[in-house]
Amino acid sequence: AGLPFTLHTDTPVLRPNLLEAAWCAVNRVTKAGAQLDEDQKVTPYEAMRAITFNGAYQYGEEDLKGTLEAGKLADLVVLDRNPLAVDPREIRDIKVLATIKEGETLYERDGQ
Repeated sequence: AGLPFTLHTDTPVLRPNLLEAAWCAVNRVTKAGAQLDEDQKVTPYEAMRAITFNGAYQYGEEDLKGTLEAGKLADLVVLDRNPLAVDPREIRDIKVLATIKEGETLYERDGQ
């Protein structure tokens, strides 16, 4: 329908992992391996947009965050692989190497 959508996790029921949420939206496969409606799949780009720009838009903060642009807050993650380039079935296996909020590194994976 062209509506902006976001992805979420059911914390505290599940550990927060937006790459897992993206994997679910892109692949539409249950834990038991059953394929759900393939016409409901989104592209990896649409999944990444759902957890970046669309998330900021949902909170009315799209002028401050959600995209990499001059004048916006430097809130981002550094990943070990590009979710737009890997096999979609590997998206949930991507590792977060670092998180940066407002220009400050808050997390850095050991050995990086």
